[in-house]
Amino acid sequence: MRKFKIVSDSASDLTSLKNVDFAYAPMKLIADGKEFIDDDSLDVKESVDFFYAYKGKSRSSCPNTGEWLEAFGDADDIFCVTITSGLSGSYNTACAAKKIYEDENEGKRVFVVDSLSAGPEITLIIEKLEEYISEGMEYEEICRKIMEYRKKTGLIFMLKSLKNFANNGRVSPALARIVEFLGICIVGKASEEGTLEPTHKCRGEGKALSTLVSELKASGLFSGKVSIAHCENELAAIRLKTMLQASFQNAKIEIHKLRGLCSFYAEKGGVLIGFEKF
Repeated sequence: MRKFKIVSDSASDLTSLKNVDFAYAPMKLIADGKEFIDDDSLDVKESVDFFYAYKGKSRSSCPNTGEWLEAFGDADDIFCVTITSGLSGSYNTACAAKKIYEDENEGKRVFVVDSLSAGPEITLIIEKLEEYISEGMEYEEICRKIMEYRKKTGLIFMLKSLKNFANNGRVSPALARIVEFLGICIVGKASEEGTLEPTHKCRGEGKALSTLVSELKASGLFSGKVSIAHCENELAAIRLKTMLQASFQNAKIEIHKLRGLCSFYAEKGGVLIGFEKF
């Protein structure tokens, strides 16, 4: 019997699965000679507080091929899901590790999925892979079906700060200062190309949460799964869940905390929502 395994980078916010062997390759957060490794030992609050206070340049670093190979272990059939290639080199290094692994292990297979997203949308993709494997599907069928499923998921977000995006050169420092000074919440979505696109500037969290609900309606949420992930803002996550339950009575909604990499980009108060579009 062939051994299946699911692998991701730490942008999935997952550390284990109930029914399928799972491993992750940690991302890293770097600033001022200090490195935070996004693994089980990371104190997420400590890293969030550090980057909240830090004023200089900061960046994230993706797993290298050796770290991916370590995560692959000795499995026969591996499904590897990465953060969007639009924000990170993680997908490219995973593909390089796939080639090495398959070349050195005849008959073993690795299928790499570019999530075109981050955080809770990756969670949904991995949970669907777990479901397919548990149902006993063949490798080739899982490869086909998971790519179909990825097209039926989405990500929207609310950010209260763009400081870390500005510190590592992804947005202008001027825009980040305006957002902070005016108390604006940025609402946006992951594009089909895997970039994060701001769509609304909202005054206040209440307006932003209402906008998120409207965006979910417009994006095709009906009765599927919704994964709400937050960075030190559980109250907003609970409030959003209540609002969604009022509009989508049959939706299956869960809440979890963001881990290191996603907290670095979401920052304090940020909320990410992965959802099914059917």
